[in-house]
Amino acid sequence: MKTIAVFAVSLMCLTGLAISASAANPYKAALSSVAAAELPAKAASLVKEAKAADQKATTISVVKAGLAVNSAAAPSIVGAIARAVPSMASVAAATAAKEQPKQASVIAMAAASAAPSEIRQIVSAVCLAVPSEYANVANAVAQVAPTANREILTAVSDAFPVLKSTVDLALAGNDKLPAVGPVMAQLITNPRGPTVAAPYIPLGSTPANVNPGDSGTVPPGGRNYAAP
Repeated sequence: MKTIAVFAVSLMCLTGLAISASAANPYKAALSSVAAAELPAKAASLVKEAKAADQKATTISVVKAGLAVNSAAAPSIVGAIARAVPSMASVAAATAAKEQPKQASVIAMAAASAAPSEIRQIVSAVCLAVPSEYANVANAVAQVAPTANREILTAVSDAFPVLKSTVDLALAGNDKLPAVGPVMAQLITNPRGPTVAAPYIPLGSTPANVNPGDSGTVPPGGRNYAAP
């Protein structure tokens, strides 16, 4: 009887865990039931059908469920969601990038291509999700949005305020917007911006060579300077 009771308790625990896992992400079953080619469209429809107040939470859950079904489809899933609901582009991109950091740049590109009006939010969110990839993310998005340099660079400084001074200097010091690549290279090598040296003070007169013969005779034992 004791063995049966232990078995029953174990079975209940396993059942409870299975139910809990399913309840934690109710979209996995729906996404698992569609063909691979239909996965992005299905994910987008789930987000679009959600109530406005629930869209952010739904986006996060749908993206995670979609990646659990097919992690390689991350850019396609994010792109589909961004196209269907642009306001959720940054949420979808950041969620996917955090789950699949090696795909962060491609995910950001997909989101930016599908929702160009959200580029600043997308770049900032993905940079925060995968900080080590911020330069690659910015450069990748610049490839699909070559006229959005200001938004991309500003997004990087939004994510990392320590870089703001260098980004502001780059944006202010050019007649035309600077390319993203060179600015990213500067941020990597000198993230806090240029070092400001002490001001140069010019000499009051023209320097001249001192002739030792004009300095007088030094008495034995040296000159007898008064103690201060």
